Amino acid sequence: MILTHIGGPTVLIEIDGWRLLTDPTFDAAGGHYRFGWGTSSNKLTSPAVSAQQLPPIDAVLLTHDHHADNLDTAGRALLETVPTIVTTTAAATRLRGADVRGLAVGTDTLLTAPGRSPLRVRATPARHGPPLSRPIVGAVIGFAIGGKGDDRVRVWVTGDTVLHRALLATARSLSIDVLIVHVGGVQFPITGTVRYTMTGRQAVRVIEAASPGVAVPVHVEGWSHFRDTREHLELAVAASPAAESVQWLSAGVPTEVG
Repeated sequence: MILTHIGGPTVLIEIDGWRLLTDPTFDAAGGHYRFGWGTSSNKLTSPAVSAQQLPPIDAVLLTHDHHADNLDTAGRALLETVPTIVTTTAAATRLRGADVRGLAVGTDTLLTAPGRSPLRVRATPARHGPPLSRPIVGAVIGFAIGGKGDDRVRVWVTGDTVLHRALLATARSLSIDVLIVHVGGVQFPITGTVRYTMTGRQAVRVIEAASPGVAVPVHVEGWSHFRDTREHLELAVAASPAAESVQWLSAGVPTEVG
């Protein structure tokens, strides 16, 4: 398996002849984006790879479509060139495409193509804010990717989520090769101390519960609304028995993992 971290939540996953792309964000740094309900953020870092430099993509795994740090203007343009999009049921009603598949948590879809082993993609629980916030922050899912009929999860992408009971239960229930964990500890001035993604310490709890072969942190820097930086996560990892499993990817560099 080869992973290329492009920036933010955007990762190119090359597995068994498939090229999957998570949460496409390809706008240059410098933009200001409104997320609704008085929240906004500035993009601080450009992608390490442009959309034009990508190889052909077989499918996009889109955890949610309504926040620009997970799907921006250039990312939306890219969706028009991708044969299959897997996302939330709500996003599937808003996106155009010949094959847009909306998944509810616990349901799955099968990616098939001539000459390749099928891949099963299952939606896993994510909550992008405090309890009862979903009507405001919108629906988000993660993705567990594995072979057809194989209980082993080759890759689990948490999506943007806080730490919550269903997430930990999922971590403990899966047998995972590679965990791509979204961090950042998102906060906004208008909502004070409330978090909208995991802090470094919370991400470490998920890594410890999942016990993957490799844990790859992403979506931890590059935006002004991230409050828990890579430094915070590194401190939490250093104090954890999970430290040996954490692997940081150099932006834009294809890296063999797993």
